[in-house]
Amino acid sequence: MDTWATSSLSPLLVCGYGTDLFERAYPMDLRPQAHEIIRTWLFSTVLRAELETGALPWRTAAISGWVLDPERQKMGKSSGNGLSPDELLDRFGADAVRYWAACGRPGTDTAFDEGRMRVGRRLATKLLNASKFVLGFPAADGPPTEALDTAMLGALDAVVADATEALADYRYTDALERVERFFWTWCDDYLELVKDRAYGDLPGADSARSALRSALSTLQRLFAPFLPFAAEETWSWWQDGSVHAAAWPSPAGHVDTGALAAAGSVLAEVRGPRRGRGRRCGRRWARWR
Repeated sequence: MDTWATSSLSPLLVCGYGTDLFERAYPMDLRPQAHEIIRTWLFSTVLRAELETGALPWRTAAISGWVLDPERQKMGKSSGNGLSPDELLDRFGADAVRYWAACGRPGTDTAFDEGRMRVGRRLATKLLNASKFVLGFPAADGPPTEALDTAMLGALDAVVADATEALADYRYTDALERVERFFWTWCDDYLELVKDRAYGDLPGADSARSALRSALSTLQRLFAPFLPFAAEETWSWWQDGSVHAAAWPSPAGHVDTGALAAAGSVLAEVRGPRRGRGRRCGRRWARWR
């Protein structure tokens, strides 16, 4: 017997061949699989589906690479170096492990990297903390009006457009990198720049609060595919329903004037000497001790 005789039927079985579900679910959108079984599993499935239904079983095949151990060897049960995900989920959390997996590009091998999982855990924690910070301000009455606020939303519009295009092309790693890079800039620069204004009661306060909540809503939805639990938790703090059932964000028509990038450059110049003084003070303290 051909060992692929049953697995080649998987699209028909999953979609409920011979039932009402089949008419609604077949053909499927995507088949993910590794590259070493293209000739066997993929070919057998396409051939069987064509013979049974006269149609391809899916529209796109996503070919993954292997997961490699620190010695650059393929990880797996047969190799004796496979790992159960349970321990990793307990140590780092599901979002962190998913973040590491999302950093592996289609068609390329991915190194097993606990350091990358720690980065994912920090990112999920930062999303929780940033959401708590933003939602600590009262909701604003009107739209953003200040130049820095609208420029930030314009930069975020560009992120939405880039991430959407990347995901539509199955370049999920590029989408994650784009969203993550903006998010850290947003936290490190924008939140620091507007927090005093958002705490105040001058006219610019409402603009800052409105921009903060608008950006948070967009960022939570952008992160939902990559940090599903942190995104769902923070979304539930102020929105009804699930973030995974919410509409995907779209550009809102704001213009990025470059104000946020310029302000970030000034902040970097200010922080540089301050950090240098901090290091020098630390060395003097070490010598004194």
